Amino acid sequence: MLQQAPALNRLVGELKKLPGIGERTALRLAFHLLKSSSGLESLAEALIQVKERVHPCSICFGLTEQEPCHLCAGGRDSSIICVVETSQDMQALERSNAFSGSYHVLQGAISPLHGVNPSDLRIAELLERAAKEEVQEVVIATNFSVEGETTALYLSRQLKALGVRVTRLAHGIPLGSDIEYVDPATVQWALKGRSEL
Repeated sequence: MLQQAPALNRLVGELKKLPGIGERTALRLAFHLLKSSSGLESLAEALIQVKERVHPCSICFGLTEQEPCHLCAGGRDSSIICVVETSQDMQALERSNAFSGSYHVLQGAISPLHGVNPSDLRIAELLERAAKEEVQEVVIATNFSVEGETTALYLSRQLKALGVRVTRLAHGIPLGSDIEYVDPATVQWALKGRSEL
């Protein structure tokens, strides 16, 4: 750390708190911001605007600046809900242009080891939506991790009790890959989820 620049040290310390940013990268970013004429002011203004304006949608809990968000207000098919862990997951699905239904962001996944229980997530709101609205199907699009699979199983049991059809995103061998290089667990899932041609 720089002995004569406590403000710079503080900036480096704050940058290091970001995911994937170590000491050297934080220092490089700090010096870059100092060199650019309006870098620090623009970054500070953008951070303040995000803090003041962005909030979870009251319907889907995705991040938005308007209420409800543009997806919930845009007349999407509300009979099918795609459940994701984060707003980033929702954005990834939206970029595919393959889904025209509505979303529900859980804001995490069940993880007892990390102290995240079903009551810590937006599961109650999902069950309420499924019970009140004319929901015919819920697509579970949680990550294919232990936590994501645990969450998917929990949601499946809760939603089926309400009489809602529950589906899961397909998973298996990525398009364009060679089977010889795919890990055994992925091959196993691909074989289990095979479909008729």
